[in-house]
Amino acid sequence: MPRIALFHHLTSPSLLRPQRLLTRIFLCVLFLTTFPMVALAGERPNVLLICVDDLKPTIGCFGDPIAVTPNIDALAKRGVRFDSAYCNQAVCSPSRNSLMTGLRPQTIGVYDLPTHFRLATAELTAQDPQRGEVLTLSQHFKNNGYLAQGLGKIYHVGHGNIDDKASWSMPSWRPKAPSYVLDASLKNIVPDAKGRKRGPATEAADVSDDTYADGQVALETIERIAKAKQTPDQPFFIATGFLKPHLPFVAPKKYWDLYDPAKLPMPEVTSPPTGAPSYAATSGGELRNYSDMRSTGPIDESTTRHLIHGYYAATSYADAQIGKVIDAIDQHGFADNTIIVLWGDHGWHLGDHGMWCKHTNYEQAARIPVIISAPGAARGATTAAMIETVDIYPTLVELAGIETAENLDGVSQAAVVQNPTEHVRDYVTHVYPRGSRLGRAIRNSRYRMVHWKEVGAKPETAEIELYDYQTDPLETQNIASKYPEVVAKMVAILDQQPEPKPQWKTPKQRAAAAEKLKRDQEKRAQNAKSRKGMFAKRDRDQDGFLTLEEFLLHQPDPDEAPKRFPKFDKNNDQKLSENEFVYP
Repeated sequence: MPRIALFHHLTSPSLLRPQRLLTRIFLCVLFLTTFPMVALAGERPNVLLICVDDLKPTIGCFGDPIAVTPNIDALAKRGVRFDSAYCNQAVCSPSRNSLMTGLRPQTIGVYDLPTHFRLATAELTAQDPQRGEVLTLSQHFKNNGYLAQGLGKIYHVGHGNIDDKASWSMPSWRPKAPSYVLDASLKNIVPDAKGRKRGPATEAADVSDDTYADGQVALETIERIAKAKQTPDQPFFIATGFLKPHLPFVAPKKYWDLYDPAKLPMPEVTSPPTGAPSYAATSGGELRNYSDMRSTGPIDESTTRHLIHGYYAATSYADAQIGKVIDAIDQHGFADNTIIVLWGDHGWHLGDHGMWCKHTNYEQAARIPVIISAPGAARGATTAAMIETVDIYPTLVELAGIETAENLDGVSQAAVVQNPTEHVRDYVTHVYPRGSRLGRAIRNSRYRMVHWKEVGAKPETAEIELYDYQTDPLETQNIASKYPEVVAKMVAILDQQPEPKPQWKTPKQRAAAAEKLKRDQEKRAQNAKSRKGMFAKRDRDQDGFLTLEEFLLHQPDPDEAPKRFPKFDKNNDQKLSENEFVYP
């Protein structure tokens, strides 16, 4: 084990357990008297952070038999593969904010694409001056002597959002490449519902890798790695962001040719979970923006297969670019002193549950690929240890041996990178908003619970989802009403976290939102009063419950009313409490 890695291992806070403390103190003293500390400065490890947009674990080393991903597979052989890794919100900007700040979306108060995280974190600091300025991951490395560089997509730039200059030692670099090159694609670019120009959802052109953006990102990253040899005393932090397999599924034809469409895996479950709130699902509106995907209704089998083909082709294209970048690390002599992290910002439903894109709290959207390779750490290992995106920040800080960052939501997983049988989390958390509701999810090794309610609303207004991945790995049924004891335990864990912040808004937006909230609350109060009166009139035996027969009394639509009863009956006991009736 290299000296720097050994020192970090011995001094890792995650490993300083009481029963081992005296032994580790002795070893640290021995280490410090044997190796001068001055030697450590020249051995600071470099960091290569590889971010991949919309990449789910459809990867060979993660068990996908169809995926052609030899370069990510090779990276797994030189590091630790986290099989239980999850994002903090399944959409680009909040997920990347979590990566770079080590703070969850509900801590920052940013759940959307347009809001720049600095607006919200500045307010966070103003409210609690003792926590100080929020330093991003790369900014923290920059402050500790690293040359911090961002290439490609690291932050979400677009929808009104911008890059973060403070994060980098020099201006970040983004490619200038066409989205499409085929005439048929170019002729099919039309404005979407918001006036933005959109082409088709796929393209397979017989062109070189650097025709498209990701090939250019790889080439620029390779140049930066080569240039780093000129300043061997300054470690680098390079964050490289690849766009694919994000829509549109555009990749050179040779990557499409890697797959036989007839052998591609098709969705096993094509409808949302039974008993789940209707709003928990995603409409797939992102996909519908593309010019050849405008029609409403279910996507047919042929189109589903073609889209899946495109996703796999785009994944293999990204994999090839990742391989070029890692080869450059090896060729320029940085392999023994570079921490490499592969991270996908969130998953993608790909037709699962009849859904497309991300934008949910379900497994297909929330689970991500994470691989961490560090000098002197475990190689070719797999771990079941749970990790969430906010953990990447403190993990890299500890592995690099630099000053510990303060006030992070994440916890260091360096102990797991050293010893994959360790674990530092019993569960992960993530969120997704739906209108005024926020779905806060807890996932442990067996269950996921999603707790839906408006931020600041009373606990009794919450609607719950619970899934058992031991008995129902495909999430076909919400079992919250059947296992209240499991729900109660997971809610108690969730309650240990601070109340989520609402979406950050400007003063003008806040005033408008406050006025709307007041109107909505008044309307809800009136509705609740009215429904209580209706409940009392229907409850003929005054037992505090409505049977189906009582529920149907005085209904204006007797043919449709019976269909509503199961939706009101949240605990499936064939009767409605006043709370179920008043707050459906």
